[in-house]
Amino acid sequence: MLDPAIGLLATLLFVLLFAGAALHKIRAPAHFAQAVAAYQLLPERLAGAALVIPALEALVALGLLFPATRGIACGLGILLLLSYAWAIGVNLRRGRTTLDCGCGGPDERRPIAAWMAVRNLVLAAGLALLAQPWQARPLAAADILTVGGGCAVGALLYASLERLLSRVVPQGTRLVGR
Repeated sequence: MLDPAIGLLATLLFVLLFAGAALHKIRAPAHFAQAVAAYQLLPERLAGAALVIPALEALVALGLLFPATRGIACGLGILLLLSYAWAIGVNLRRGRTTLDCGCGGPDERRPIAAWMAVRNLVLAAGLALLAQPWQARPLAAADILTVGGGCAVGALLYASLERLLSRVVPQGTRLVGR
C-alpha cells in the first residue's frame, strides 16, 4: 500500500506534468498538430485528432486529483505515455532523429531522442504505482511540509533533467546496447 504523503506528492507532480503538457499544446494547437502529423503515424484525414491529446492530458491531470477517478486517470495517463514512447521509438527506428518531439511548444523545438522514450516508460511505471491502494492514515503537518517541499524539488529536478538531457544527449543516441 502507498503511504498517503508519497501518494499525494506523486499525484501533485503528475498533475503538474500533465496540466503543463496540455497547456502548452492548447496555447499553440497548430504547432502541436503539425508536430503530430510529422510523426507520420496517423492517416492524413485523422490529423485533426491530434487536438484531442491535450484534452486527454487535461483529463488525466483533473482525474488524478480525486480518489474515485485516480485509477482511470492513471490508466489513461499510462496509455498516453506508452503511445508517446512508441511514436518516438518508431521514428527513431526510421532514422528521423531531427523530428521535433512536440513536447516543448513552438518556442522550444526539441529533436526526438531515445531518452525521451525511456522517460515516458519510467513515468508510465510511476503512474502504475500511483494507481495502487493508499494506506488509510491522516496526513500530519510534517507530511504537508514534505509534500510541499517535495513538489518544489521534484518539479525543479524534472525540469533540470529535461533541459540537461535535451542539450547533452545527442538525438538518436541509444541509451543501452550498441
